[in-house]
Amino acid sequence: MPETTVKTPWYPYTEGVPVHLDYFKGSMFDMVKSVADKYPRNVAFDFMGKSTTYRQLVKMIETCAKALKTIGIRKGDCVTIAMPNCPQAIYVFYAVNMIGGIASMVHPLSSEKEIEFYLNESRSVTVITLDQFYGKIEAVRKNTGIVNVIIARIKDELSKPMRVGYMITEEYKIARIPQDAPVITWKKFLKLSRCCFYNYKVERADDDPAVILYSGGTTGTTKGIVLTNRNFNALAEQVIATNPMFRPGDRMLAAMPIFHGFGLGVCIHTMLAKGGRCVLVPRFTAKSYSKLITRYKCNFMAGVPTLYEALLRLPNMKNADLSHLKGVFSGGDSLSIELKKKFDKFLSDHHASICIREGYGTTECVTASCLTPVTKAKEGSIGIPFPDTYYKIVRPGTDEELPYGEEGEIVLAGPTVMAGYYGKPEETARTLRVHPDGMTWLYTGDLGCMDDQGFIYFKGRIKRMIITSGYNVYPAQLENILDANEKVQMSCIIGVPDPYKMQKVKAFVMLKPGIAPSAETRDELMAYCRKYIAKYAMPYDIEFRAELPKTLVGKVAYRVLEEEEARKMQEQKQ
Repeated sequence: MPETTVKTPWYPYTEGVPVHLDYFKGSMFDMVKSVADKYPRNVAFDFMGKSTTYRQLVKMIETCAKALKTIGIRKGDCVTIAMPNCPQAIYVFYAVNMIGGIASMVHPLSSEKEIEFYLNESRSVTVITLDQFYGKIEAVRKNTGIVNVIIARIKDELSKPMRVGYMITEEYKIARIPQDAPVITWKKFLKLSRCCFYNYKVERADDDPAVILYSGGTTGTTKGIVLTNRNFNALAEQVIATNPMFRPGDRMLAAMPIFHGFGLGVCIHTMLAKGGRCVLVPRFTAKSYSKLITRYKCNFMAGVPTLYEALLRLPNMKNADLSHLKGVFSGGDSLSIELKKKFDKFLSDHHASICIREGYGTTECVTASCLTPVTKAKEGSIGIPFPDTYYKIVRPGTDEELPYGEEGEIVLAGPTVMAGYYGKPEETARTLRVHPDGMTWLYTGDLGCMDDQGFIYFKGRIKRMIITSGYNVYPAQLENILDANEKVQMSCIIGVPDPYKMQKVKAFVMLKPGIAPSAETRDELMAYCRKYIAKYAMPYDIEFRAELPKTLVGKVAYRVLEEEEARKMQEQKQ
């Protein structure tokens, strides 16, 4: 192996971390079941004041597995889960795994057109969502291959006192589903389990596909990332190995969403597969997050940089005691040096004996594959690779490895690397490449460098991408949507620096001849965007231009627009 490849055996700053790990043989459900057999009475998760033990968790998973089998889900079938972090989502996720299906994880706040795309891309036959999102599913159902729609409700999983409060404050906001709607309600779904007596569990191998998460891949077009049982189970082993302070029963504040690799892989599966306790947060706000940290005395918390920036400004955190924290992790976007310093001081001022630890990863390897060690951090570094994970820096698009300190493309190999893009063999071949060393390397599309101690430094993205509040937004997709409007000649989407979101989305639009720029036209285009674009990716502003700047080859020069915005912001500060 080349000299500059990070070889995990040396791991100089992780005393007590094994060089190589033994990985669980079996499915994700099997790994959780093995923990449930060991700690049946331990709490698996808390949800809005109600606790569920590991024994109860497994029982509900088995009930859902039987119900899924009854409605016709078979080995290899895709089931879409469009849910926030709630008990039903976890039950169905592992139930799909138990019967040999594939769970396609979707953001429930996605636009109708996005949901339609996800359902068709995964060829899903069944979808489960909450009552408040039923309208979106019904609107696109006829354009998909969906056979069954399962509708759950938040109140079904609440304790009696919480249920009353929820019905008073929240339920009235949700549009009622017609009684004759072609859906299976959660209660009826559970009753269907009585029709299945045996043969509902399917044995699955480590490398069998288990989950589809969505990302832009290396070209910025949305793709389904196929992840295996081994990918998730290996991640669980790696996360715990690099956090030797973890003990069964430790609490993780699970606010990162279940449709995101960080939330599903670290906050949910790692905890449940190793005996932890998840505190589920269905609707994330910085205020709710801060309350749950102190209420449950959480030991671990994970989030994007914008979360930590928001916590610094919350008055209810002023006198909070955070001495119970064992680990605070940042991912999903670059953590600025200044924000890290501020939050480390915040932790110290609130009696925590730890510092925030930055990690790095891509959805193509579930989530993090690199993490700052417990005892050593380097300014600007995203850490060192997990055990059994290898990093190297190559000349972009090649297998030519670069010397220490030289900037190139980050490529990595290890047990969490995806099986491939769903139904996209050519894109898979471009992203997963076998090198002369015989290993399969994942080309991340990210620029970085490595120092002579193996610490990795993230420098930027080869692919054009905006990260806003931890979400990946691909300008080309939004431009395609805007350009499809009958009044738009051409558009360009850029990311504008924002102190809270890191970046916010701005659209520049050149209208078709004869269409005058006006407030009414802007409002019309914003309404159009809201119909086709997810809330987190919505432009905060649309600026009309008579012409868009071009490169010498005729492409829209988006960097020119970025520079113009940067100058405007600088002038405003002066």
